[in-house]
Amino acid sequence: MDLTLLRAFVTVAREGNLTRAAELLHVTQPAVSLQIKSLQANLNLQLFTRVPSGMALTDEGIKLLPFAERAIASMSELRQQAESLHPSHLETLSGKLAIGTILDPEFIRLGAFLKRLVESYPQLSTQLQHSMSGDVLQQIKSGHLDVGYYLGIPNKSFHRLTLTQFTYCVLAPSGWKNRISGKDWPALAKLPWIWTPPESAHHRLLSKTFAQYKVTPNKVALVDQEPSMLDLVKSGVGLSLVRESIALREAHAHGLVISDTVNLSTELSFITLDKRKDEPIIAAIFAILQTIWGN
Repeated sequence: MDLTLLRAFVTVAREGNLTRAAELLHVTQPAVSLQIKSLQANLNLQLFTRVPSGMALTDEGIKLLPFAERAIASMSELRQQAESLHPSHLETLSGKLAIGTILDPEFIRLGAFLKRLVESYPQLSTQLQHSMSGDVLQQIKSGHLDVGYYLGIPNKSFHRLTLTQFTYCVLAPSGWKNRISGKDWPALAKLPWIWTPPESAHHRLLSKTFAQYKVTPNKVALVDQEPSMLDLVKSGVGLSLVRESIALREAHAHGLVISDTVNLSTELSFITLDKRKDEPIIAAIFAILQTIWGN
């Protein structure tokens, strides 16, 4: 089985759109379409159906997707292990690597990443610097960091690996159901908002969204940490963007209210400067992450 076809299958399944999948795979849309057709012909199965929004998995596609993801992950792990067996491997990949981290370690799978890194390259010294997404990007740009995690899509001067996509919900205090139920962005803008600095992904996403509707949100507090934002929502101060998994948990545990009409999607990426992507250490780091995330 050609792994190129499997990667096309998995990427289209995740994106639900041929154009976005082609951008992530760095090929043309017709090329991705041909790869999907070839895979379907090889398997003698229909994996996708066309829908107004793009491409949707068939029942057969849904059942085969986890197997394709495991096959890609296994091949990446095989390559990584083979590289580690070269005699010059451990001597060549040594030195220091500065990594920018964001959010919580569990969400970005930091433990698994560092464990694999230490096992594969014991001569490599790592330094972690935790900050907001925008700060990580600027620190990489200035050379103070080598690589790092980022929310969203950076400009073309950066090389990125998309790790996962996720959704932000609008979370409101307990008892606010009548205030936010059925409300669109312009209506929500009038309510109190817990705001974040420009370096935050929350700031970028919300500023862009409210600008599209030509409305100015009612900002009542400025914080730079997700736990603080969540605590202010619990205290009844105002609305905030919260990752869907956390929003669902907090809604269940504390009666917080999730907007039933709006949300925002983004992606967790791992980035470096495009001109540095082929440096041995950085290329090895990206290979490890591809294995961990199954990309």
